[in-house]
Amino acid sequence: MAETPHKAGFVSIVGKPNVGKSTLMNALVGEKLSIITSKAQTTRHRIMGILNGDDFQIVYSDTPGIIKPQYALHESMMGFVRTSLEDADIILFVTDIYEKHDEDDVIKRLQHAKVPILLLINKIDQATEEEVNEKVAYWQEHMNPTEIMPISALHNFGLDHLFQRLLHYLPEHPAFYPKDELTDKPERFFVSEIIREKIFLNYKKEIPYSCEVVVEEFKEEVDIIRIRAEISVERRSQKGIVIGNKGEALKKVGTQARLDMEDFFQKKIFLDLYVRVNENWRTDEKLLRRFGYREE
Repeated sequence: MAETPHKAGFVSIVGKPNVGKSTLMNALVGEKLSIITSKAQTTRHRIMGILNGDDFQIVYSDTPGIIKPQYALHESMMGFVRTSLEDADIILFVTDIYEKHDEDDVIKRLQHAKVPILLLINKIDQATEEEVNEKVAYWQEHMNPTEIMPISALHNFGLDHLFQRLLHYLPEHPAFYPKDELTDKPERFFVSEIIREKIFLNYKKEIPYSCEVVVEEFKEEVDIIRIRAEISVERRSQKGIVIGNKGEALKKVGTQARLDMEDFFQKKIFLDLYVRVNENWRTDEKLLRRFGYREE
């Protein structure tokens, strides 16, 4: 009996901010790898999640929401999107039931794609059947992708069918990564992402967007991981807000992050957090390189 050919490929998840790309990737991989909050532009990097089977390997890429760049950090984020489109074998273009027909900048990027584009209409659990049908008709007319699928990433609706279609379009290829790998990112990256998520959840307005997290120390011992991390802000006034009255705000972030890390690493965590002012880091080439937004 002939062996089943092995399939492997890169699946890029793209779309505007806040349409549910990170929720979708976490659901497809079965692990929480990407930050999920209700605020736009939470994802800043390209994060790969790897799903392995005996005869397949799907390398998903969660990417920053597509926007018009306003400063150097945004330009780097859009660079991650471009790279993910260039090496994609399949593109998942995620929109949602609330889209306002302002996706022209996304569509322009996809016009020259020579790979299957599966257009996903997310959050259909919040819509009527008539509204869903209207969205399907709109996208069929305006973009005519390879396939259109209504889904709810939050409630796992339509994801089994999506998975089967991905296997259908995936090219025959050996695995790109070892079969026991879940992601291409190191442990330190997920520590910084967990802390950033708690910052997004606990602070308002510009504060979360002005913060970056760098893990200065990650020491794994037999029964504990000791972590020291620096939160960078752009202005001295922001430092005071992040720390809070008698350090209470920072302590809350640290406690929430530590509990998530213990769940993620399945080990006791000691977390030491401190705050530093790095003025205008979002436009500083040297700091952007240090924070991983520029190629070395």
